[in-house]
Amino acid sequence: MENSINTKPRRIAICGKGGVGKTSLSTMMVKIFAEMQNLKILAVDADPAVGLAMALGMKVEKTVDDIRNKLISQVKAGNSYDKSEVLDLLDYELFDALAESSNVALLAIGRPETEGCYCRVNDLLKDIIESLSHGFDIVLIDGEAGVEQINRRVLSSVDDLILISDTSLKGIQVVSTIQHVARDNNAVTAGSIGLVLNRVRSEDEVQTILNSISMNLLGWIPEDEIIHTYDFQGIPLTKMPEDTPSLAVVRSIVAAMNV
Repeated sequence: MENSINTKPRRIAICGKGGVGKTSLSTMMVKIFAEMQNLKILAVDADPAVGLAMALGMKVEKTVDDIRNKLISQVKAGNSYDKSEVLDLLDYELFDALAESSNVALLAIGRPETEGCYCRVNDLLKDIIESLSHGFDIVLIDGEAGVEQINRRVLSSVDDLILISDTSLKGIQVVSTIQHVARDNNAVTAGSIGLVLNRVRSEDEVQTILNSISMNLLGWIPEDEIIHTYDFQGIPLTKMPEDTPSLAVVRSIVAAMNV
């Protein structure tokens, strides 16, 4: 995949409590962006579960965590590298880790750093990911629970933070906390933070939730049996029928982003 001429990608992070549909939303957004043939998309799976690859129908051969551990093992074994050699090695390894399909590339971050990891290696990897992102028009990150992990492990800041929750009180509490943390830390450069409600059974649920929180609602996705069936059977969500209700909602969300 050749680099895009766009040197400032639109950086979108999707966060929320585990199990609320982050990966499903990420996959549908990647699918919609990929239909815009003039765009090059970098999908980043920052969730240790690495579920985005299966949902996209792509195969991950190695993760950023694999690259980190390989280099640390080599250093511990006595191999000596100067900074330029380390940069060249990490740069090559990251490009080699990209899974590609048409105008979409996928990079999996893997597990969080463990105790005793070399901070400089982590910083270099983050710098190279940042540089790598400039070859794309859209960088979409399927994140861990909060944006602070994304800022620490992937990119220093994002342009759009999309918070997703089901209608449970716990889910709403988690996205409210993430919103406060993101604002306090200036983690979103353009200040664009919005909420997507997932697995909604009625519009009354949506109104009840909006009456209890102060967040910008981007859209709400109804209970969708197709997503459940595809997940259960391991079918990539990119193969969802075009008339799937949830896909129609996500299309409207993407359209409103004016990419």
